[in-house]
Amino acid sequence: MTPPPGYSVPVGKVCKLKRSLYGLRQASRCWNIELSKFLVSQGYVQSKEDYSMFIRSVGDSFTVVIAYIDDLLVSGNDSGEISSLKTKLHSTFTIKDLGALTYFLGIELLDCSLASFPVPKGVKFNNFEGVVLPDPEVYRKIVGKLLYLNLTRPDISFVVQQLSQFLSEPRDVHLSVVKHVLRYLKGTFNVGLFYSAYADLKLTTYSDADWGNCMDSGRSLTCYTIFLGNSLISWKTKKQKVVSKSSIEAEYRSMSKTADEIQWLERLLDELGVCVPTPITFFL
Repeated sequence: MTPPPGYSVPVGKVCKLKRSLYGLRQASRCWNIELSKFLVSQGYVQSKEDYSMFIRSVGDSFTVVIAYIDDLLVSGNDSGEISSLKTKLHSTFTIKDLGALTYFLGIELLDCSLASFPVPKGVKFNNFEGVVLPDPEVYRKIVGKLLYLNLTRPDISFVVQQLSQFLSEPRDVHLSVVKHVLRYLKGTFNVGLFYSAYADLKLTTYSDADWGNCMDSGRSLTCYTIFLGNSLISWKTKKQKVVSKSSIEAEYRSMSKTADEIQWLERLLDELGVCVPTPITFFL
């Protein structure tokens, strides 16, 4: 790593980094470089569609490693290769094996009333109603956790997208909606995504747009869901970058973003050895 500004290294000497801390600009990059070098040396190939994914396919043996900062998810059909990789990772980096994956993100909610819907009735999101929160950090932390939870709960995709617009200056009305979302989550712990091992490996896509949804900018929302067989594998709610002058224009922009996602998924599945039948069904 490059020494920080203001720290001079004597000529002919180097600095030894004992521990890289979160927050250092070079830390994550240096870790990623070292991890990538190690996995490649073990016969893994870095995905061109998702650089955090590494694949090793030898004969009938198939193993996938997915990296998220310093957390690794290892999966495949070869238990011997998985055990061998864990041993080599531990000898090289010193890791902690947490065993089989049981949860992605946990949020504990106690002693609160339940809500039946993720968004309170009649709520209109904007930058002007309500009082600015004196301490916005709580709001930001909760919304940050909801953004991660959105990876497994598509039913909160819309409201999380709306709430994330106000991170810079949240107001009390925004915080009340956040609390409503938490009450909704407490009442829907049994709601989840089901992925069948025998589903038809065919992509089906649904795309829509909410024209002029944003009260502050007049911009529309792009929304889509993509299924592999009967399993929902990709979804998004995102504000469009420009103002669409008609609902048709908003729909076309949504279709364009959805088509980009379909192409990326098709290439990613091809790297995983899944041949997707074409043409791909696209519903509007």
